[in-house]
Amino acid sequence: MTELRQAIEELVEKHLPDESHFVVEVKMEEKAGKTTLLILIDADQGVTIRACSKVSRAVSEELEAKEMIGDAYVIEVSSPGVDFPLSSRRQYQKNIGRELKLTLDSGPDVTGKLVEIDSENVTLLVKKKEKGKKATEEEVLFPFAEIKKSIVQVSFK
Repeated sequence: MTELRQAIEELVEKHLPDESHFVVEVKMEEKAGKTTLLILIDADQGVTIRACSKVSRAVSEELEAKEMIGDAYVIEVSSPGVDFPLSSRRQYQKNIGRELKLTLDSGPDVTGKLVEIDSENVTLLVKKKEKGKKATEEEVLFPFAEIKKSIVQVSFK
């Protein structure tokens, strides 16, 4: 199954509209007796419905021509929702300046503004509140290896 998933991911990459688009996840699931192929794509400036439909058609045609999936299946191509965890450095890069909530391997969750990323770490601007003092902001580094999950926080301000 992982070989098939990898082959499909390569197909998706081949049919992305341009180099600003990238694959976030390719997953096959059984839902109510049907195979669902879920393809999540993202782009540096956001994903359009047109890009999703183009990828869906092109990948479907090639899957059918090569008979890569034997049974009937449903294909879903979309961008990851706001509640979908960040999974690549490229997604972190795209979200610099936005509020993130990090779930760490140890310790409490941390929320702060994403300031920068490098090959090893994520830097957040975190508000520190000390008793009887005004809140201050401090840049804190979090190694990727210690991050279980990162979710972009939606602001309605």
